[in-house]
Amino acid sequence: MPTAPSRRRALWIGVAVAAVLGLVVAVSPLGFDVVGSAWGSRSDEARDEPVPVDGARLGGSEPGSLVSAMTLSKFMAAANHPDVRAARVVYRSTNGDTGAQTTVSGAVFTPGRPPPPGGWPVIALAHGTTGLDEECAPSLTRDLWGLSQPVLNYLANGYAVALPDYQGLGEEGGHPYMDSKTAGLNVIDSVRALRQAFPGVSDRWLAFGGSQGGGAAWAADELASAYAPELNLVGAVANSPAADLTGVVTKAQDDALTPDQMPLFLTIVESVARLHPDVDRGDFRSDAAATYWVPLLSCNPDTSTYRAAQKKRLTPSDFAPRTPAAADRLRAVLSGWALPHGPLSAPLSVDYGAADTFVDAQWTTDAIARQCALGGVMQWDLQPGKGHGDVDIASQFTWLADRFAGKPAVNQCP
Repeated sequence: MPTAPSRRRALWIGVAVAAVLGLVVAVSPLGFDVVGSAWGSRSDEARDEPVPVDGARLGGSEPGSLVSAMTLSKFMAAANHPDVRAARVVYRSTNGDTGAQTTVSGAVFTPGRPPPPGGWPVIALAHGTTGLDEECAPSLTRDLWGLSQPVLNYLANGYAVALPDYQGLGEEGGHPYMDSKTAGLNVIDSVRALRQAFPGVSDRWLAFGGSQGGGAAWAADELASAYAPELNLVGAVANSPAADLTGVVTKAQDDALTPDQMPLFLTIVESVARLHPDVDRGDFRSDAAATYWVPLLSCNPDTSTYRAAQKKRLTPSDFAPRTPAAADRLRAVLSGWALPHGPLSAPLSVDYGAADTFVDAQWTTDAIARQCALGGVMQWDLQPGKGHGDVDIASQFTWLADRFAGKPAVNQCP
């Protein structure tokens, strides 16, 4: 094992890469696209067909129980790391809107060597936006939508990793994009699924996410103590979190959407319309938005150049709600999906940029204030001049390590 200082430096690299990739590389509908890497294209064939994971504990009906656990052949063939264990899991979870049981997929990993006393501590890695459709799931790709190297780094430094796809990505069910509660429940249950898939995994875990994943990590922190009392959440990290996006509706009404918020708004409307039939897409699209609506939702990297060109045709007026009633209905759904809902279960650390063009900084500042009022230990860093995907998260690494070390967290809430 590396010494403590070198281990900290190595893990910081992994955390930093995870944050950047979670915020930028994996947000194709929001203006960026996965364009491939040394890991090869998504269509490359894996060396071996997936097979059931030996020893995985299948069955049960409770949240986090496994429906299936199969070897993650695409990842393993591309990573060429026989010293890790990896599986694509399908597990039971819960819809945050309805409370109904759902089936969710994800990828789980542990180091291949014997675990330490008490088992491998867990990082639950909540990814940024990848899309709305089943094929947009990280677990279906060779490089986990760009998160393979951070996962390998965590493993090398003695952590197990759970990477949920979220409801509707990888499995049927419809993806409730920006529904933080549902994503948070999916994150918690991915840790349970990891512990069912592989032995030697601790009950101590930390949620780490950026952008959409930042909202998921924050929500998991709120929900963990009541939803999963058998697990020991030590903290959560939320970088540029999409905590509350209800303000995007007002910006659409005012023709004030930024170029980055226009495809974001498009994706939100599509997701809500799929899940709530009383929300009509036609009330929120005209001109270029109506013409290119469907192709702009794709997560296929082969069409990224075309999508980038069409995004430039969008204007804020393309998304102006046709009636105040339509705007109010969409706003009501987003308000129900927004954070916070209740007190925190464990310390939370938030980094975000004052120049964020996706999630207005004031929206996050207001959510932080509401969270402090509801209760919990929380600290935050609003970084001048930083945007959505370039926040400096060096301090988040130190904060993460301190939580697993059992050190007390600073509380900036008044």
